[in-house]
Amino acid sequence: MEDLEATVQRIRTSVKTHSTWFEGALPLIASENLLSPYAKELLISDFHSRYAEGLPGERYYEGNRWVDEVELECLRLAREVFHCEFADVRPISGTVANIAVLRAMAEPGDRFGSCRLAEGAHISSAAFGAFGIRSVKPVYYAFDPKEMQLDVDATKRILLQERPKVCLFGLSLFLFPFPLTELQETLREIGAPGWYDGAHVLGLIGAGMFQDPLHEGCAVLSGSTHKTLPGPQHGILLSDSKDPELRKKLTQAAFPGVTSNHHLNEMAALAVSLAEHLKFGQEYARMTIVNAKSLGAALHQRGFNVLCAEKGFTESHQVAIRVEREGGGESVAKRLESARLVVNKNLLPGDKSPKNPEGIRLGTQELTRVGMGPSEMDAVAELMDDLLHKGKSPEEVGARVQELKKRFTQVHYCFGAGEAAYRYYDLVQPGSV
Repeated sequence: MEDLEATVQRIRTSVKTHSTWFEGALPLIASENLLSPYAKELLISDFHSRYAEGLPGERYYEGNRWVDEVELECLRLAREVFHCEFADVRPISGTVANIAVLRAMAEPGDRFGSCRLAEGAHISSAAFGAFGIRSVKPVYYAFDPKEMQLDVDATKRILLQERPKVCLFGLSLFLFPFPLTELQETLREIGAPGWYDGAHVLGLIGAGMFQDPLHEGCAVLSGSTHKTLPGPQHGILLSDSKDPELRKKLTQAAFPGVTSNHHLNEMAALAVSLAEHLKFGQEYARMTIVNAKSLGAALHQRGFNVLCAEKGFTESHQVAIRVEREGGGESVAKRLESARLVVNKNLLPGDKSPKNPEGIRLGTQELTRVGMGPSEMDAVAELMDDLLHKGKSPEEVGARVQELKKRFTQVHYCFGAGEAAYRYYDLVQPGSV
């Protein structure tokens, strides 16, 4: 019979090995980040074990007195960070938040404005994602691949002709703010409210360092809370609309529409993360963008085909590189991982296959979180150049990655700064299972 205690220890060993490997790696995945010690602490609290269906003060379960206190604080902090009157923190991920918006604002067969996947859109706006779940039909905007931005005049013509019910603005490859103000007159003319999926740039928005979609004409801002907002993996709905019917629909879509229990430990960790963002978020967001621009420039100087060089490469945490001559996105991402440089392959305009795209996507938010700056971004670019252009071995480059990372293993821009970023917390000694 299987030794189940040994199985448990193998699982623990895998997770510990993962943590140790990332401590000696350079994580550049644009959709990941590190928790603060206070937020991490709350994830393993008793909140994890409880249910709190409904709203604070209107629960379907008892025992929620302190849950209500924390959730009310979380809602207050969310409204303060994003300068809005409505927040709901019950969606358990960014995609679940998007499904909630679709439930609130769409009926099957409705047409929604969106970008194409190869233009940077998230999979939730695809037929095999949330759009398909709600049977929403996309109306695609005109996109300028050189600028990595909407073609405003052509998009206006499409909107006037197709008249979608709602216009979604949000990307997974998100280099520049959307031209929301330029499109507002057209959206009003066709009666289509704007919806902004800010999952990737939520922390930049909350810090006032990107754009302010709720005050540039969008009725709803949805997002995940663990990218440039360095919180737990959770979701959020935000609005500054004065329409009580929209707020009611969003509330009902969050529960009972798309969630039952909303992972109370994550909600508590989100509350802490929002408080920390009010204190540290502006400088963190500023430095994240500085680092992204620096990384883009350093890679460009070394011959990489970094998108939008003439525009300063990016205004967000992301950098996009076309790596066709280096072997394509799939091959390059795997080669970089072999040297402890963690990136993801990514569709770029013109790509046909998500499995074999020409691009890779980099994000600077985690390296910034552990205290890196522009000089380290130059070092990262040098490591990538040595591996992909100069033929240095993964073993040699990987050893240099570990040497660089040794000085950057603590969490910054939070209360309790200085805590080990990749620490595994041993709660049980081996043999005690």
